[in-house]
Amino acid sequence: MKIEAKKKKISLVLGSGGARGYAHIGVIEVLESQGYEIVSIAGSSMGALIGGLYACGKLEAYKAWVLGLDAMDVASLLDFSMQHGGLIEGGKVFSVIREMVGDINIEELPLSFTAVATDIVKQKEIWFQKGDLLDAIRASIAIPSVFTPVHREGMVLVDGGVLNPLPIAPTLADITDMTIAVNLNGESSANLKVSVPKEEAKKAQSLSDLFVEMAQKAQTLFSQPEGEESREMSMLEVMGHTIDVMQNAVFKCKMAGYAPDIMIDIPYDVCDFYEFHRAYEVIEIGKMIAEQQLNNKE
Repeated sequence: MKIEAKKKKISLVLGSGGARGYAHIGVIEVLESQGYEIVSIAGSSMGALIGGLYACGKLEAYKAWVLGLDAMDVASLLDFSMQHGGLIEGGKVFSVIREMVGDINIEELPLSFTAVATDIVKQKEIWFQKGDLLDAIRASIAIPSVFTPVHREGMVLVDGGVLNPLPIAPTLADITDMTIAVNLNGESSANLKVSVPKEEAKKAQSLSDLFVEMAQKAQTLFSQPEGEESREMSMLEVMGHTIDVMQNAVFKCKMAGYAPDIMIDIPYDVCDFYEFHRAYEVIEIGKMIAEQQLNNKE
């Protein structure tokens, strides 16, 4: 009689990186298929969003929603603001997610969960381990200048990746077999390709066109003097590369103190931080890389 192997209980750490965070979905799917039991999650930014959705059992619903969005849907979800410290309020998106998730507190989740944000007033990390789940996630994903910051109890909270793009420390006290971390700022991998169905490619292109149009409109707010040559990078590209450079430097410092048992590296050039229209492709890349890197560890 074949004895079924005991599942390995793991702490999962999900890093920040904007749209590259969709890769977390693919990684989680592979971990589950290979028999790992996720009993603890810590995440920054998109890592907090994907981790929180998994923790409350709504990741599949979120994935289906994201993959079903078209350009008109996305346009209707964008609530622009130029008066509260960011381009997008995020209220419409989180209204949809709250309908999906409901009102749930972190301490009610079936597994340990930590969302990491940054208080730019006291210049310190803030760990959310209790209280409203979506409020914590909203603070953690507040990419500076893109999403408006969250004001709470005298704090001004922005993206957790500013001070800790891969928050391993919150999991150190976990009683688990190992810690697996997913870094979204891995080394370049130019040969990484996945097959995207025609319908998904068509949808992604229409969303890409929408984002380009929005970026061009935003660029006019910071227009150059007449006759001056255009920059080679758009405003969003400059912002994205700046965030990547900053987070990579912080990441290296953090890894000197805390290292996971297994690190899954998603290349930084899989997509730019704002390319949320490439959800299908990035999820599949997450699966591919997780399978490759986990198999290499065996």
